[in-house]
Amino acid sequence: MSYETIEFEMRGSVAWITLNRPKSFNALNLAMAKELCDLSIRLGEDKNVRAVVMTGNGEAAYCAGGDVPSFADDLENLPVLLKEMTTYLHMAISRFAWMRAPMIAAVNGVAAGAGLSMVACTDLAIAVEGASFTSAYTKIGLSPDGSSTYYLPRIIGTRRAAELYMTNRVLNAQEALDWGLINKIVPAADLLSEAEKLANQLADSATEAMGAVKEMLLTSTTDSLESQMERETRNIARLGGTADGREGIDAFLNKRKPAFTGS
Repeated sequence: MSYETIEFEMRGSVAWITLNRPKSFNALNLAMAKELCDLSIRLGEDKNVRAVVMTGNGEAAYCAGGDVPSFADDLENLPVLLKEMTTYLHMAISRFAWMRAPMIAAVNGVAAGAGLSMVACTDLAIAVEGASFTSAYTKIGLSPDGSSTYYLPRIIGTRRAAELYMTNRVLNAQEALDWGLINKIVPAADLLSEAEKLANQLADSATEAMGAVKEMLLTSTTDSLESQMERETRNIARLGGTADGREGIDAFLNKRKPAFTGS
């Protein structure tokens, strides 16, 4: 697969997505939204994909949000452009959320606007020491997109999410870690190796079980207790019949490391 605004490669069973508009701080434009959508569908259907890493090209930015200069090129048609962009972006985020493979954000710099959303929507996040995180939407008279109004209240709480949106506060990496937005801070030189280590660990795990965890975390705040427990029953019973479920039990009993295959 070849894209204009994204670099994509498979390293074993790990898919690597690099947002590739460094001269624009990897800002999201319509082409990138379309390409993320296409890639999310393809990865979700590929059983060989057992983990995904998303990062940005360069040292300055993971993703600086929407490509605001391009918005100014045709303000009369901006509502149409924003609807089209968010349609593709939101489809991509939905597909990434429901695919079984866990997704890691490797945050190499600024994550603003849609970039903040593309940190919040991943399953795990690692950031460099110099990374920063901000909403910035209301600063230019717009409202959030990219799923952040769904994820941020769940991750950091409603009060803190409101603070980010309404004051456009910028969090440094340590603050993002303290708030629970990211899982780990690493030196810039170690970011990709740390992300690769974590991705390989996840890719070697029971992928169907990872997918079940993702599903149940998505539904946990909207389902009733009984509905969520029914999901738990169905998932654990289904996984008990998989090759990985049986392998995991056999490995436990024989005190050896399991060799999961993602099936």
